[in-house]
Amino acid sequence: MEGNGVSLTRILRSARLSLIQFFSKMKKWMDMSNLPQEFRERVERLERNFEVSTVIFKKFEPIFFDIFQNPYEESSKPHRSRKQRRVPCSVKDLFNFCWTLFVYTKGNFRMIGDDLVNSYHLLLCCLDLIFANALLCPNRRDLLNPSFKGLPVEFHALEIKASEDPPCIIAMLCELHDGLLVEAKGIKEHYFKPYIAKLFDRKILKGDCLLDLCNFTENSKALNKEYEEYVLTVGDFDERVFLGADAEEEIGTRKFPADVPGEKTTARAHMECHLQQHFEKKRSFAPSTPLTGRRYLREKETAITPVASATQSVSRLQSMVAGLKNAPSEQLTAIFESCARSPLESIMSRVKEIGETFCCSYTQSTDEQPGSHIDFAVNRLKLAEILYYKILETIMVQETRRLHGKDLTALLEQDLFHRSLLACCLEIVLFAYSSPRTFPWIIEVLDLRPFYFYKVIEVLIRSEEGLSRDMVKHLNSIEEQILESLAWTRNSALWNALEASENKVPTCEEVIFPSNFEASSGGSGFGHLPMVPLSPIIHPRVKEVRTDLGGSLRRGIANDMGGITLIPVSINLGQPCKVDAQASCHPPGNQAQEVQLPVASKPKRTGSLALFYRKVYHLASVRLRDLCLKLDVSNDLRRKIWTCFEFTLVHCADLMKDRHLDQLLLCAFYIMAKVTKEERTFQDIMKSYRNQPQANSHVYRSVLLRSTSDDVPLDKNANPGVEMTEDSSVKAGSSLGRSTAEDSSESETEERGDLIKFYNAVYVGRVKSFALKYDITNQDHVMEAPPLSPFPSIRQQPVSPRRISQQHSVYVSPHKNGVCLTPRTALLYKFNGSPSKSLKDINNMIKQGEHRSKKRAITIDSDTESPTKRLCQENDDVLLKRLQDVVSERANH
Repeated sequence: MEGNGVSLTRILRSARLSLIQFFSKMKKWMDMSNLPQEFRERVERLERNFEVSTVIFKKFEPIFFDIFQNPYEESSKPHRSRKQRRVPCSVKDLFNFCWTLFVYTKGNFRMIGDDLVNSYHLLLCCLDLIFANALLCPNRRDLLNPSFKGLPVEFHALEIKASEDPPCIIAMLCELHDGLLVEAKGIKEHYFKPYIAKLFDRKILKGDCLLDLCNFTENSKALNKEYEEYVLTVGDFDERVFLGADAEEEIGTRKFPADVPGEKTTARAHMECHLQQHFEKKRSFAPSTPLTGRRYLREKETAITPVASATQSVSRLQSMVAGLKNAPSEQLTAIFESCARSPLESIMSRVKEIGETFCCSYTQSTDEQPGSHIDFAVNRLKLAEILYYKILETIMVQETRRLHGKDLTALLEQDLFHRSLLACCLEIVLFAYSSPRTFPWIIEVLDLRPFYFYKVIEVLIRSEEGLSRDMVKHLNSIEEQILESLAWTRNSALWNALEASENKVPTCEEVIFPSNFEASSGGSGFGHLPMVPLSPIIHPRVKEVRTDLGGSLRRGIANDMGGITLIPVSINLGQPCKVDAQASCHPPGNQAQEVQLPVASKPKRTGSLALFYRKVYHLASVRLRDLCLKLDVSNDLRRKIWTCFEFTLVHCADLMKDRHLDQLLLCAFYIMAKVTKEERTFQDIMKSYRNQPQANSHVYRSVLLRSTSDDVPLDKNANPGVEMTEDSSVKAGSSLGRSTAEDSSESETEERGDLIKFYNAVYVGRVKSFALKYDITNQDHVMEAPPLSPFPSIRQQPVSPRRISQQHSVYVSPHKNGVCLTPRTALLYKFNGSPSKSLKDINNMIKQGEHRSKKRAITIDSDTESPTKRLCQENDDVLLKRLQDVVSERANH
């Protein structure tokens, strides 16, 4: 309810629940009770607002104490007499007033409230206002920190000349604390200053100086009263809770420095840890690293805080488009004019149409999102248009050189391609600004089908090397979302494509290149490789594109946007291909050459449908490999799981309709482990699955069981030999109850349940006859078992050697026969004949270290540092120290 007269903060305080506990328990309850999507979205918006406020408050404290005096030092001063009255507007009062002004102003601009970048710049505006009032008020200068770099030169003089305009420290704050000057000034001029003037007009704020002794108390009371009314009418949580003495109990944040002793108490440390774990689990501001697409990632950047990360993303975006206009350049215009039919007019018209649609949706208020100001929409659109023309030019230059000047009219007249590319650029901009309008909002607004949209993602990543690491991770996660679920919805264009191909779903072997399978599974690949801690980074990303193949090929991003192949890449045998934004990729030599792929090395099926399934199979194989490594599953069982999973995609394609790829993968894992007697409990499987970056409880708690339009009824005669049974604790934790949600329109058209219910009621009935062919206790079934499907191999990626000596250019790098010492710039040691005993000892030590960390190697690229990871890193440090000692000893001799 909104405007119910009681704030959420008071309710939780009465129930003795912290906000973190509330969100954690609420999420579990929503999953178990199958509540309507509208309610979920409301809670998610509330949680995001809480996260933004928490992040901003953590930035607010150090910035405030950089500008103003330390209240702890103020309170430690001895009092002159016992009866001395408390001076109004102490530093602590000023701290509280500034924060209250910020949260009240932020509440007025709902489009700013859950936008991290805008909220942070609004905070800087509040600090700038309070600083100006403290400086201009003659009896309040004692509140300022005399060492603050933003103080005017004449601050320490006996007299200060009166100034008509209050001083502005926005630029200094942006320089010192990760702000963006242009963004902050825009917020100040167009939003903050007019709103403050409005507060003066309404007599909420009074006086020439807000902090004057005769004005401050009245201003503070009026502001708090207005904010309390806002909280009760809107129904959000009271963000002044950050200021209270019980903040660490109610939220988990630090207390005000004046209220706590110098050292942290155990309870305080526990609450800070609790808060950190909550954000690491939620990770809404730092995107997790997907299991696929890591070859496109840059080195990790040095941003430490979420605010720094967010502002750096915007700064990176602005640097990418610096000096460019939201219109075709001369070079791109020349390419347009060289076509048989110039596409310039249609492209400009399309961009204008998409821009109008975007601005209308961005500014329009809905039940899910508050409308944003038109200035924000225009600014975001302009950045996206510049990026669109820049990337389009890069693509066209590459195509022009590849085709040796052939006509590009067909490509440039593909409406779907242009719409997808501009939509992808808009998504990059929204992500950079930490917008709450998250994917798939943009394709819904622009009416784009996920099955077509995903094809432009890899094209864009390969074409724009200025993308930050987080941007690439975000785009990779979008592609995974489409491949795992969005492309499988009931109204997806995928089903039309399948119908056009006579419902012949391609197998893994038909769409993946033969050299890309494990050698042990019948392919000609590199064989099964252990998951050693490899660096996923190839830098620079665009200038070294490594293929999925082990052999040579002529490759492009196939699509059915007119049948044109985008971004073709010619690859030499086993060599990385150099791709430059200004030059086409070709084998060494002065002339571009076409490298024809032998027929035997090509996939059996090509085209749009083949590209989609190739990516789906790759995604599923990476996730399955990860699960098998965590659960110590044999290669034989892994291939049987894979064979069963492929069987469901090819022969039971309807099982994926309105469902999730992981649901079928987990079911295939369980049933094949059961029939082969290498059983893994469902609880253990789910425990490992939840550690994957894409895991979401909604995937296994709310699975489609049956829809009114389904032709296949629930199978009530599932074979008990493969029925999923678990202990009561697992059932109780995963079963879905029915509630008031049964009256919703959604429940009238479909029935949903947890993964166990889906497995027993639907999955087993469709797959059991195939799975039982691999039952090792039934020799007849073993004889009938079809051959196992080939399993995709791990992509070959260069390993980043680790330096083990600061005095010498000596690095440790993996080697197929062990681990050897290799120099990067010069060969320090030459070994004649067999390696010396000491080198063998080094290799043995490294092997032992790798063996110990084998099961957790897949998490090496995780952004969050778990205690287990830190402990393992400490062990690595000890190991490297021993290696350094060995190297030093050899050098001395």
